[in-house]
Amino acid sequence: MSLGPHLFLALLEGTVTALVLALTALGLSLVFGVMRIVNIAHGEFFMLGAVLAWWFASLVSGWPVVGFLLALILGPLIVGGVAVAADWLILRRIDYDPESTIVATIGLLYIIQQVVLTLYGGDAKAVEAPIYFRVSFPWFGYSGYKLIVAGASALLLVTTWIAITRTEIGLQMRATQLDEEMAQAFGVPVRRVYAAVFALGAMLAAVAGVLVVPIQQAHYLMGGDPLLLSFIVVIIGGLGNLRGTLVAALIIGITDGIISVFFSPTLAKVLATLLVALVLVIRPGGLFGDEDS
Repeated sequence: MSLGPHLFLALLEGTVTALVLALTALGLSLVFGVMRIVNIAHGEFFMLGAVLAWWFASLVSGWPVVGFLLALILGPLIVGGVAVAADWLILRRIDYDPESTIVATIGLLYIIQQVVLTLYGGDAKAVEAPIYFRVSFPWFGYSGYKLIVAGASALLLVTTWIAITRTEIGLQMRATQLDEEMAQAFGVPVRRVYAAVFALGAMLAAVAGVLVVPIQQAHYLMGGDPLLLSFIVVIIGGLGNLRGTLVAALIIGITDGIISVFFSPTLAKVLATLLVALVLVIRPGGLFGDEDS
């Protein structure tokens, strides 16, 4: 293929990566924005979604659509339940102290990894895509399932945005983010809001894991890359800034797709890390954050 088709392929791959990354990073950004804590275990919620997708697929072997729908509905609910339990058993007991929660979520990361390794095993396992078709472009055919992943991710991003900006629980989240004490004085159940936000962040990551596992393979260590890229996106966009998170995810995802197609995925990760360093030097609060953060 000449340069034009290569560039078009890179843009397609980058768009899919960007939208899935935005979905994952949005959960991390929500948790930091409202709770003011850094969730190091966020990538493991992504991994749990993928592993549960494999488990549901194995339960209904031969019916990939049924297994996928079960995973897409029940997987995030299970992961959300794990997040609520972690909030109640760990985070609430250390009073959401920012430094303590870093250590606590590192511990949660290893707990989830070891439980999955024990029950699921250390081998990477493939999940059959629920739909097989190719979209024909003038130069090549492209996976229709990847386009569905991109569309579903975009739909979920819009739905989450509407829920945050147009619903009562979204109003409570925004009030808690602006001033926790004042929100509590006006009757906002801050602890319940924290649990809901932590669960929502985990569920967004789990949905992303379910969507991408037919493209990748489910593995107990697969949470590392989503966590790293989500941190890169959140730092570039501005900690807790949802609009910045979405814009940064598009920048990083499309750039990653282009560089991965023309050069290598490793170079894409290196350049993304260098971009973080550059942003932190020029604007410590991120591109859309407070300049003095």
